[in-house]
Parts: sequence; C-alpha cells; structure tokens
Amino acid sequence: MAIEGRHSFGSIGDTRVTFIEKKVDESRKDFLKDLLEHNGFEVIIEEEKRKSEEEPQLYTVAVNDMVFNPVIWIYERKLKTFDGHKVTADYWNQKSEDTPPQYWIKN
Repeated sequence: MAIEGRHSFGSIGDTRVTFIEKKVDESRKDFLKDLLEHNGFEVIIEEEKRKSEEEPQLYTVAVNDMVFNPVIWIYERKLKTFDGHKVTADYWNQKSEDTPPQYWIKN
C-alpha cells in the first residue's frame, strides 16, 4: 500500500492506463476509485486472476490519464478529500483521516 515512486503504465484491454496500485483488496479498491473519481479521473478496475476460489479477489486500479503520477499529485497537494481538504500521504495510505499541511510530527 506504499506510494510507488516510479510512473507505471501499460494497458487494460484496449485502453492505455497509468497504474495506481496492483493486487489490492476490495476495500482499498473502493477507496481509491471513489477518491480518484472525486478528483475527476476516469478509473479503470481489473480483477486479478486467482489460482483457486479460496483465495481473496484482488484488483488492479488504474486511470486513463497517462501523465497522472500519484506521488506528484499527493506531494504537490493537488488531490482533494471528500470534504475539500488536501490529500496527504497518510490519508492516501489510509493510515489517518487527519489532513494537516505538515508531513512531520511535532513533539
């Protein structure tokens, strides 16, 4: 669930995409899909193939914007939360609902 530094792109079906995260569970997929659609991106979801029915279903989340890079958008504070605040790395990684402008912890 960590933010990946490199820009990863490829295809899902016939559509060229920027991959956001691969092999994520359903709750993570839903969070990313809702957040990215809220910010105006067209989200494309692909189910990962399972070896057996007992394994959990995993997903690949992508957007059709080839220049979108989550790292840049998060640290340049371009993404907005559902209540209008700016997305932080902890919010993106679902570690915190807090969205202060600092990335450091004050003691």
